[in-house]
Amino acid sequence: MKINWFPGHMKKTMAEIREKLKNIDVVLYVLDSRAPISSINPSLSRLAQEKPILYIFNKSDMADGSRVQELAKKYKNEKCDYLILNSTAASSEKIIKQKVQSLSKAKIEKAKSKGLKAVIRCIVVGVPNSGKSTLVNNLCKKAKAITGNRAGVTKQTQWVSIGDNIEICDTPGTLYPNLEDQDIAKKLFFIGSVKDEVIADNIELALELIKMLNEKYPQFLSNRYGDDLSLEGIAKSRSFIISGGQLDIDRAANAVIDDFRKGRLGKITLD
Repeated sequence: MKINWFPGHMKKTMAEIREKLKNIDVVLYVLDSRAPISSINPSLSRLAQEKPILYIFNKSDMADGSRVQELAKKYKNEKCDYLILNSTAASSEKIIKQKVQSLSKAKIEKAKSKGLKAVIRCIVVGVPNSGKSTLVNNLCKKAKAITGNRAGVTKQTQWVSIGDNIEICDTPGTLYPNLEDQDIAKKLFFIGSVKDEVIADNIELALELIKMLNEKYPQFLSNRYGDDLSLEGIAKSRSFIISGGQLDIDRAANAVIDDFRKGRLGKITLD
């Protein structure tokens, strides 16, 4: 099974981001802490490489904190910085603004020398369902961006002011045209960055997720499902039975993926 999803609005968004970056001071690159490396879109990275970038490791409340810390340290240098946070937490607003101002220090000081106050323009980018719009709403302190726990909710770019002379542009989530690395593609599906409707059969992917988790976090699986980690065993442990007394394997497969996405298995980072 090959996973690939690049609808027309993503192509349009990439073109819009390319154009908007000409007037952007800081890129807010939102990553899903459950798969932060897989959340990096090479196409976006190439477009943003000349700009200061604040990598925001989002959904940290659902991820393996020590692993995320280890990965995040690689994204700090003269032009880039990082934050590990949960975008729904009110405390994230202040620290994001501080980081943005630090990355824009040269522009702020230049404007100050002329007696002016610089307006800092940021663009929020990332793969679908990484929490970009939730972050924007938190920064605005009101629901200006449509959110949802699924891929493809935001359909168009929108500008909002978040105070302290900072303006941000929220953008729809974008993947890359060809997900050649299917290991990355699977992780993106597991975290909900690829629409479920793209996948015809979840059984194969549920088995891949079980294998992946059993290598990294075996205790989490056994705590939830018991010792038999086959889909049959999971269906039996959860009493997923269909007419005739047969085990409901489809439901078991969907349950494993849903349990991971909703954090029921534990704090996990796949990368």
